Amino acid sequence: MKTYTYTEKKDTRSGFGAGLTELGRTNPNVVALCADLIGSLKMNDFIKENPERFFQIGIAEANMMGIAAGLTIGGKIPFTGTFANFSTGRVYDQIRQSIAYSGKNVKICASHAGLTLGEDGATHQILEDIGMMKMLPGMTVINPCDYNQTKAATIAIAEHQGPVYLRFGRPSVPIFTPENQKFEIGKAIKFTEGNDVTIVATGHLVWEALEASKALHEQGITAEVINIHTIKPLDDAAILESVAKTGCIVTAEEHNILGGLGESVARVLATNNPVPQEFVGTNDTFGESGTPAQLMEKYGLNSASIISKAKKVMSRK
Repeated sequence: MKTYTYTEKKDTRSGFGAGLTELGRTNPNVVALCADLIGSLKMNDFIKENPERFFQIGIAEANMMGIAAGLTIGGKIPFTGTFANFSTGRVYDQIRQSIAYSGKNVKICASHAGLTLGEDGATHQILEDIGMMKMLPGMTVINPCDYNQTKAATIAIAEHQGPVYLRFGRPSVPIFTPENQKFEIGKAIKFTEGNDVTIVATGHLVWEALEASKALHEQGITAEVINIHTIKPLDDAAILESVAKTGCIVTAEEHNILGGLGESVARVLATNNPVPQEFVGTNDTFGESGTPAQLMEKYGLNSASIISKAKKVMSRK
């Protein structure tokens, strides 16, 4: 079995900051906008090197989306930055009407997503953003798993024509994907081979899935772990190829199971090859205040839950 290790932990939002800084040096059309959260979005280096290409909008997120849409008309590639809750829930109408409807080339970059925002609590933790954004026609939705992949995704979306929602987080998590990797939008990555159960995970849950597969292997169960970094467009072929071999699947995400990755996978299975599926995610609930580790434990967003669901889904084959 292929195993994954790490020597460093880092927040995925810093991967976004590093990618944006590199884009500032290589793509003169890239501009950045922020809603009074420069430090939280790690935009400082981009601003230092490109002050004329940065716009501080202040706490006016709806206005930020409108300005970003307008900048695309002049050929600019705007990257907007604020918390995921404010990047989606607060400005959904502006995104729908001014960006998605006309296919504007805006990159909506959203930090502090999911429960791992932590102590700021339910008002700042958004667990429905993937569902909201994937339902918008023409919107690409990306949720990378570590610092290196987030940096690569940030660079890649500048070359993609059309609106993108890029989701990342606040806590330090293991760095286990290659440095300077090429990020392919819509192309899932198979991390481990297995015959007993498929585990598809996104974002912070990818590492937990790898930890789960290691524990399962010690119990004589081989799990195929697939990193679904792009939730839309979904890599249907990778999912179907895997379940044709394993006959069952677990989906894992730091998001509500209503409207998230799991439901997208269920659609693929229902229309092609129905097999038993179990879901790891929050279940129709808001979050609460607590440390990221406490919240992931309480809401079952960890390797232990993935192991439990893997055994349950296997029993349903």
